[in-house]
Amino acid sequence: MAIRKLLLLLKPIDPYPFLQSESISLIKNPQVLKYLESRCKVHRNATNFCQEILNKKAVEWKPISRNDVSNPIRDVDMVITVGGDGTLLHASHFLDDSVPVLGVNSDPTQAHEVEELSDQFDASRSTGHLCAATVDNFEQVLDDILNERVVPSKVSRISVKLNSEPLLSHALNDVLIAHPCPAAVSRFSFKIKEKDGYTSPKTVNCRSSGLRVCTAAGSTAAMLSAGGFVMPMLSRDLQFMVREPISTGSTVTQMHSSFKPDQSMDVNWYSDHGTIYMDGCQVRYNVQLGDTVEISSDAPVLNVFLSKRL
Repeated sequence: MAIRKLLLLLKPIDPYPFLQSESISLIKNPQVLKYLESRCKVHRNATNFCQEILNKKAVEWKPISRNDVSNPIRDVDMVITVGGDGTLLHASHFLDDSVPVLGVNSDPTQAHEVEELSDQFDASRSTGHLCAATVDNFEQVLDDILNERVVPSKVSRISVKLNSEPLLSHALNDVLIAHPCPAAVSRFSFKIKEKDGYTSPKTVNCRSSGLRVCTAAGSTAAMLSAGGFVMPMLSRDLQFMVREPISTGSTVTQMHSSFKPDQSMDVNWYSDHGTIYMDGCQVRYNVQLGDTVEISSDAPVLNVFLSKRL
């Protein structure tokens, strides 16, 4: 399909508005201030650069701040996000499988900067794992797409049902079910169920700090940091891990594993309060004592133009 109508979805131009307020006086380290100002400038320049490139192409496009998106994105051939993985994740919650997305990492981490400043503060910038382009290769990647030399990859997402009702959002990275207070214990149980109705005879009862389920795309994020394993990007399997389990006993081996596309996970929630977090803080839903949550990969894929390295 020819791509001629584009939506340019932008991370806010000034991601650190406090730099323009009296709060700036709270920053005592001049290196931190210089670093934050550099991040704003680099992102602003990247945004302007992408718009200049689009003006040279035979396409119709319009820009929009990610903060101004509130309805499903329709009537465009492609979405280009300019920011980092967070901006692409934000866009994904407004996209079905009919509109592909290209991520541009506007502010990549600079290795020399990290090394130089590591003794003072964390100078890492944007990871951009899901972003196939930066300002260095944006025009080439865009030309390859417009001339149909590349196609998007079908990346799996997570479907969640709360008390048998499907939630409107689908997670591209992961789902975390936990007590809204991070210091509180989450109480729940889960089973892995076959889609033909067969349910594992073993119920895993948990007291922990929550349950995380991730896609292949999300397996390099929080799941990996917690000790999980990296999955092939186009895998439809879902990986799960019980966070910080208490008194695991004989069920310890069942606290971290994966399940197939023809399976789902049924979770029973036994705490007074809980929250379903989708893709970090992108989307959240409240749960309460007695609620049931069904998690599966039975969600529309997201068509993403990925880097050749993935």
